[in-house]
Amino acid sequence: MADGGSFDTFPKLLLRNAAQFGSRPAFRHKDLGIWQTWTWSQVTEIVRAYAAGLQRLGLQPGDTIAIVGSNRPKLYWTVMAAQTLRAIPVPVYSDAVADELAYVLAHADVKFVAAQDQEQVDKVLSVSDRVPHLHQIVYDEPRGLRDYDHSRLMAIHDVIEDGRAALGVNAALGGQIDEIIRQGEGSDISIILYTSGTTGTSKGVMLSAQGCIQAATDTVRFDRLTDNDVALAYLPLAWVGDHYLNYAQGLVAGFCMACPESGDTIEQDRREIGPTFYLAPPRGFEAMLTRLMIRMEDAAPIKRRMFNYFLGVARRYGEQILTGNPVPLSGRLLYALGRLLVYEPLKNVLGLSRVRVAYTAGEAIGPDLFAFYRSIGLNLKQLYGQTEAFLYVTCQPDGEIYPDTVGPPAPNVDIRIAESGEVQFRSPGMFVGYFKDQAKTEEALTPDGYVKTGDAGFFDEKTGHLKIIDRAKDVGRLTDGTMLAPKYLENKLKFFPNIKEAVVYGDSRAFVCALINIDPVAMANWAERNNVAFGSYQELAGNPLVYDMVAKDVAEVNRSLAREKVLAGAQIRRFLILHKELDADDGELTRTQKVRRRFIAERYAPLVTALYNGSHEANISTEVTFEDGRKGTIAARVKIRDMQPADSLEKAA
Repeated sequence: MADGGSFDTFPKLLLRNAAQFGSRPAFRHKDLGIWQTWTWSQVTEIVRAYAAGLQRLGLQPGDTIAIVGSNRPKLYWTVMAAQTLRAIPVPVYSDAVADELAYVLAHADVKFVAAQDQEQVDKVLSVSDRVPHLHQIVYDEPRGLRDYDHSRLMAIHDVIEDGRAALGVNAALGGQIDEIIRQGEGSDISIILYTSGTTGTSKGVMLSAQGCIQAATDTVRFDRLTDNDVALAYLPLAWVGDHYLNYAQGLVAGFCMACPESGDTIEQDRREIGPTFYLAPPRGFEAMLTRLMIRMEDAAPIKRRMFNYFLGVARRYGEQILTGNPVPLSGRLLYALGRLLVYEPLKNVLGLSRVRVAYTAGEAIGPDLFAFYRSIGLNLKQLYGQTEAFLYVTCQPDGEIYPDTVGPPAPNVDIRIAESGEVQFRSPGMFVGYFKDQAKTEEALTPDGYVKTGDAGFFDEKTGHLKIIDRAKDVGRLTDGTMLAPKYLENKLKFFPNIKEAVVYGDSRAFVCALINIDPVAMANWAERNNVAFGSYQELAGNPLVYDMVAKDVAEVNRSLAREKVLAGAQIRRFLILHKELDADDGELTRTQKVRRRFIAERYAPLVTALYNGSHEANISTEVTFEDGRKGTIAARVKIRDMQPADSLEKAA
């Protein structure tokens, strides 16, 4: 098993991989239905030529180069080529609207931009007057760009070919590139990753090369990753999860990064490539389960009965078998039959058959959702992390998996709980600082060098593992003193396939209310099967039958809360179904799909007010942003449904 060893920059690791894993696959990409493969030797040659080409265009050490697009080999190679020249890559979310893009490009003093396609080039050009240092745009996909002004526009393919030709005729250029790599230091800023902006304006998190490699090396050893592993690289390039779990660990371990054809083909591509190491945020696992339940609704009755029966078997015995705990022979036999008839075919349909290690991160996952995947034999684990930590703060060791904890500290990570209940840490990959914001950097650190996470948590006395309650600022209490952890309730709601998103309120109020987004795929399927006509999401969301279905889900959540002594008083008393989906383009979600609870409370203030003043309907008019940037308005009269609390813990007993 390879690890980072004494290699303190990623270009040095790339050269090591070419020597050690030369003919092993480094990247795969499905293009026009065909998987293409590049070995470590080929990637190293391409990156070296690409770096030479970028240098000839004027990219110098310390310059910043933005990467805007989806997961494509050439965009990953842009990161590698920039680091080769000791320049600093700055990934940007591909779905960022023009204002968000302009902010990051200007704030990061971006000199170069690598864009995926015409759409991304157009976005960059539309804000170029707000990016004073912009010098050159390079792009991956040429379709639609032939007639553009190419004075500052060049295909990445042509940059690579120019560099390759220059290296062929000028040996001194190659020596210069090699010397820059040798001069690279572990203290170099390896990348700047902008935070998702859950609590305000995005901040540029500066990470050092050595810190990134050391952190990745620790977890490669922890999960025993090798050059035989395969990861599906489909998550946003700008998210720390992709850069850590795919890019950094891929270079340290030497495993293959497989890029899907598009966001629409991920499910099929996952089945074809068969990843052995897999990460998805809870939303990804929720979506997979929703699609699965929709398919089962359309299955023959005998298949549905068999499916439900063996899911019950999995719930009873799956976790014990996965962790090696004693199980009666009858249970083992039943589970083995379930594996043959249901669990393995199910994992195959989901593209998870070869997964040896799977993680979920980004936000808390619902315990029921987590238990479902583990019960069918998927080694799904949780990690808790932050961009400022270069992801890992905690992670769950095999055999010590608890759905309500996020594990013990990750290797070489030190965690403490402040008197306020806030989780604080020091780690090998912890950030150098926020780009151009020393005040925020100092605010994020304690005087003795710990990072303040802003999350409330505690160590479980029985297991020694960390439990995260919620964002420290979001944990509140009802007027009767009952604790309210909004995210915990929201995750319980989102376990149901009918519910895509939920936002819970109740701090300093007499009871808890919820704003709910239905899942349009699941509910459209239900509507089709039940001959319910609808013309839009808004119309479906207001349907009384839909309200009845969601009310059953809310009632089930209340029943589960009634069994929890601390939260029994935080049951949901009123809810409504929003007339539109929450959207990152409208500022309601971050680019990593986290709810911006305070912003939503302000945006939907008339609805929140109606939930608490006893109204049964409320008018709302909401501005929306279309894909092309145009603004519009959606108006609706939203219904409000009352719920009866379930019996309390004491009464139930």
